[in-house]
Amino acid sequence: MGALESKKIVLGVTGGIAAYKAVEIASRLRKAGAEVHVIMTKEATQFVTELTFREITGQPVSVDMWGKVANFNVEHIALANLADLVLIAPATANIMAKIAAGIADDMLSTTVLATKAPVMLAPAMNTNMYENPITQRNMSELRQRGMQLIEPAAGHLACGIEGKGRLPEPVTIVQEVMDFMTGEQPLKSRKIIITAAGTIEPLDPVRFLGNHSTGKMGYAIAAEAARQGADVLLVSGPSALPNPAGVRMKRIQTAREMQAAVEAEYAQADAVIMSAAVADYRPKTVAAEKIKKSDDELVLHLERNPDILWGLGQQKQQQVLVGFAAETCNVEEYAKKKLTKKNLDFIVANDVSAKDAGFAVDNNRVQLYFRDGRTEKYPLMAKSELAKVILDKLAAILP
Repeated sequence: MGALESKKIVLGVTGGIAAYKAVEIASRLRKAGAEVHVIMTKEATQFVTELTFREITGQPVSVDMWGKVANFNVEHIALANLADLVLIAPATANIMAKIAAGIADDMLSTTVLATKAPVMLAPAMNTNMYENPITQRNMSELRQRGMQLIEPAAGHLACGIEGKGRLPEPVTIVQEVMDFMTGEQPLKSRKIIITAAGTIEPLDPVRFLGNHSTGKMGYAIAAEAARQGADVLLVSGPSALPNPAGVRMKRIQTAREMQAAVEAEYAQADAVIMSAAVADYRPKTVAAEKIKKSDDELVLHLERNPDILWGLGQQKQQQVLVGFAAETCNVEEYAKKKLTKKNLDFIVANDVSAKDAGFAVDNNRVQLYFRDGRTEKYPLMAKSELAKVILDKLAAILP
């Protein structure tokens, strides 16, 4: 019996030169026991024929949304419903942009939009296209929505340059699929509360005090925790990011609202990861009307907000507590003080003054400090990859 026995996989093939590798991917998936249904874009048929995939899979191949169908079922809905996994290999910059934008203008993009199955993409393209900020933004958004991306390989590309963008070998892609479909979920049924983004404190009906946090790190952790089987509550300050797949959302604005949302479920939680940038102070009074310009100076009187993480540390029983220290100097010193003062199990520290890491970017460079004195430093990496690191450390110390 193959590792993918009885699994139904929809394989999307798009119009990149690496489309020829999808033939071997389909073959290996079938040998592993999967039932493979191929959807080709019209551009993909310029590289590989429908007949090839039909012979390899033993199943009809879908290309045209308007072609004749063998039964009454609407084809893209039927494929969306039967799939245990949708795998797109190769995934061009174009198909990822369409999925990120919610565009459904062909059989493949429509099926992806209609399915509730996990979606896995294997990007393959020219290095400059891969490194383009638009492509990187689209990939980050797809990860935040819970989709799995297989990192492209580096090497000689068909366009004649050296760089990152090659489709990994079929054996590697199929192994990724098997690991995903059959792997254990280390956080299965664990209840995890994650906070993300910044909180804001109103001055009047128009203005507020806030910070630069966008929530990218917390949303990446929430998406990965859900993929690993956790029951995730994401308590988020204002953010333009989409809700991660499989995550319960509680959107708030102020620090006190965040405190109430977290404490309401804290007793039943296995872990809390406080990645939010919580406002330390709030105005003593909030003006009922917009504050008008009068003098050259405006004096604000502020008072302390509750320290949510300190309060959780005082009430801590079985919970594992993880904090974040976003600093601009003396990162290690401040992180270690926070670790002890707030009764944390470990803390994730980073220098947010760095231009390539921290707030509002897709990458981060951090150090982890543990209660037992251990320190682990990590190089610059995607926040989606860092989310896996953090959750691996969490899983290892959960009681």
